[in-house]
Amino acid sequence: REEESDNVREKLMVPESDHLTLLNVYQQWKTHGYSSDWCTEHFVQAKALRKVREIRTQLIDIMEKNKMALLSCGTSWDSVRKAIASSYFHHAARLKGLGEYINLKTGMPCFLHPTSALYGLGYNPEYLVYHELVYTTKEYMQCVTATDPLWLAE
Repeated sequence: REEESDNVREKLMVPESDHLTLLNVYQQWKTHGYSSDWCTEHFVQAKALRKVREIRTQLIDIMEKNKMALLSCGTSWDSVRKAIASSYFHHAARLKGLGEYINLKTGMPCFLHPTSALYGLGYNPEYLVYHELVYTTKEYMQCVTATDPLWLAE
């Protein structure tokens, strides 16, 4: 069962970003009619996705009340990655060596978490941003997105 869930998980991954992987999971769920059966088949928690859908609806309502245009980037993942980089610039890291990154602000060493879509790609992106650090045997970055250093400078 573990091997089956790993295979399904791999098919949903977006290699350059855990954030985009989460977005891809949501979009696939939406494409399949917000199906609980789809969640079961793909080892995804339906309750968590329903909460995401609820928050998305709230954000759309806020945008409409403020007369903000609701625009989609379509399949332009780089637009989303750029927005993520601008939001998480304080959690930016640069590759130091084999799998080791250095936080650009603090100089603290950190590593890709083994559950990341970027882990084991065969290459390590030069720069990335992350959502949080989790300490187990060392500092691991969770929810990571590869980024262009120029996006961090903007």
